[in-house]
Amino acid sequence: MQRRSRGINAGLILLLSQIFHVGISNIPPVTLATLVLNIWFFLNPLKPLFESCLSVEKCYQQKDWQRLLLSPLHHADDWHLYFNMASMLWKGIHLERRLGSRWFAYVIVTFSLLTGVLYLFLEFALAEFLDEPDFRRNCAVGFSGVLFALKVLNNHYCPGGFANILGFPVPNRLACWAELLAIHFLSPGTSFAGHLAGILVGLMYTHGPLKKIMKKCAGIFSSNMHYPGQQYHVNNSGYSRYQDSYQYGWAAYSEETPRNYDAYTAGLSEEEQLERALRASLWDRGTSGPSPPPYGFRLSAEEEMRRQRLRRFDHQ
Repeated sequence: MQRRSRGINAGLILLLSQIFHVGISNIPPVTLATLVLNIWFFLNPLKPLFESCLSVEKCYQQKDWQRLLLSPLHHADDWHLYFNMASMLWKGIHLERRLGSRWFAYVIVTFSLLTGVLYLFLEFALAEFLDEPDFRRNCAVGFSGVLFALKVLNNHYCPGGFANILGFPVPNRLACWAELLAIHFLSPGTSFAGHLAGILVGLMYTHGPLKKIMKKCAGIFSSNMHYPGQQYHVNNSGYSRYQDSYQYGWAAYSEETPRNYDAYTAGLSEEEQLERALRASLWDRGTSGPSPPPYGFRLSAEEEMRRQRLRRFDHQ
């Protein structure tokens, strides 16, 4: 269960190109730190994948609880890293500017832990309900469980509209569920329970008690925690206005940007990236060997994608 070697990490190169295309100064601090942390652990993993992936057997039965911290920060290969972090780049820019950096950091840490805990619960429940012990041994790595939770938040704050899922228009409020099913049926090597856990954590925050609990816990440790407030405004011209204020020395800023995907995803929307990822995942299944089922994608055909996207960068 080692990370697959591909020689040149084309996915990593493409991710770095995309980050520099957006501009490091345009990426809020917590989002940038999350990207850097995941890239760092990809290049310098603390442990091999089989020692960092999350499973009921390893984490719960053998009491290896550090896997809850390690699994979201490790990825199966460079394309698994790329698609997760490209999605994080877009979501982080939008959500961090809305929620504020302090609260967004709190959300990222909380979601990372709760997604792992809920993943263990779901796998344990499936093992007991179906009387199938293999569910206890299913081992997952990757950040996409957290990304599913963040997508629920983003759709909650920006209701209405439709998402393009494999060519079909899907209402935003149902997009997470459509993506969950699409990934499960078109790319069976991914972790259905990991993605479902992320969606449930997001719903616990937007429609359940999680947000209130987080505020109460934050109040115990600091009465000055920066809670998400009314920092997001939409004017009649279709532009989104973000404004964050920080109480501990971080500069406040206000920015107007058009609501389009080009600046964040090199011309591909998040749904278009999903469709491309699923197609590439299907191509990959005929050529790749076994590896731990990650939260995200296991992709190949990277050379064609890299050439297409690098040509896009060259013409900008």
